[in-house]
Amino acid sequence: MDLRPMTNKTQYNKLVTHVIQSWEWGEFRKSLETPILRYGIFKNGKLSKVFQLTFHKIPLTNKYAGYLPKGPLPDKELAEALTRIGKENNCAFIKLEPDIEILNTEYSIPNTFMPSPKPLFTKYNFILDLTKSEEELLKNMHPKTRYNIKIAQKHGVKVEEKVDDQAFEIYLKLYFITTKRQGYHGHNEQYHRNVWKTLCQANMARLLIAFYNEHTTHNPSPLSAWMLLNFKDTLYYPYGGSSTKYKEVMANNLVCWEAIKLGKKMGLKKFDMWGALGPDAKSSDPWFGFHKFKQGYGGELVEYMGTYDLIFDWPLYIFFTIIDKITPFKVFLLKLLKK
Repeated sequence: MDLRPMTNKTQYNKLVTHVIQSWEWGEFRKSLETPILRYGIFKNGKLSKVFQLTFHKIPLTNKYAGYLPKGPLPDKELAEALTRIGKENNCAFIKLEPDIEILNTEYSIPNTFMPSPKPLFTKYNFILDLTKSEEELLKNMHPKTRYNIKIAQKHGVKVEEKVDDQAFEIYLKLYFITTKRQGYHGHNEQYHRNVWKTLCQANMARLLIAFYNEHTTHNPSPLSAWMLLNFKDTLYYPYGGSSTKYKEVMANNLVCWEAIKLGKKMGLKKFDMWGALGPDAKSSDPWFGFHKFKQGYGGELVEYMGTYDLIFDWPLYIFFTIIDKITPFKVFLLKLLKK
């Protein structure tokens, strides 16, 4: 196996399949001073596989956790490459979440990769086919979703595409209002500022903001803001926030529809909604509201291979797996690999 560091952005981006593996995303991670390495695997002198992974210091130890999200198939070649990389970089383990959908194909995963008890990405996702006409896309939506879009239009909600600093501040405010309201732990402010700055400069990020002007006022209120990313033929919806004001005007529904139309206008083929629950989603699940909202747009529910760990220091790995089951540590471990 011929494993080499990657220095050619064009060569690298040609082979990756997800925005999180893009060269530009790696530059964003570098801007946060997160250690990151890019590699290529060559066969007979020809580049066959590329990937980048980040390294996160495990507190109170001299070891690191490696993280390779949305990368290639975890085959024998990748196992050999990551074993070498992990040992060279003093890793206790490397976590992988391949960008590989489960279709009708049988995959042979080397037993060096262990199914992980701690996923970061969801195993399921909604993917919408943007090559369909607007009429077909509307037809495939849940009737309630179509109705809510019409409600927003009837109320005069306006959705604007923005890339300016003022719009980003609106987005940031709505994002943190939402994380506080929903009680989940999102990325910090610096993370969002850096991802926006890096990808916007690369023409890979834009904002959609929904404004509503109540009849008694002259200043439109921003009710919903989404950050959208684009890479190759795909539009991604990773982050968003909304206000609790004027919930009855259904601003979020219109933002999603305008995102779909924007993706079509950009000539993209897929709209990746970034995550979902499984086919047997329960209404008692705290993420059911997000799942149901996305489901209403008629996308295909796809299943990925899941999460695997390549382990080098079993005692440390087992220790962290055990304490992860203790509630106070859950947020800590999640932040370790996502910060």
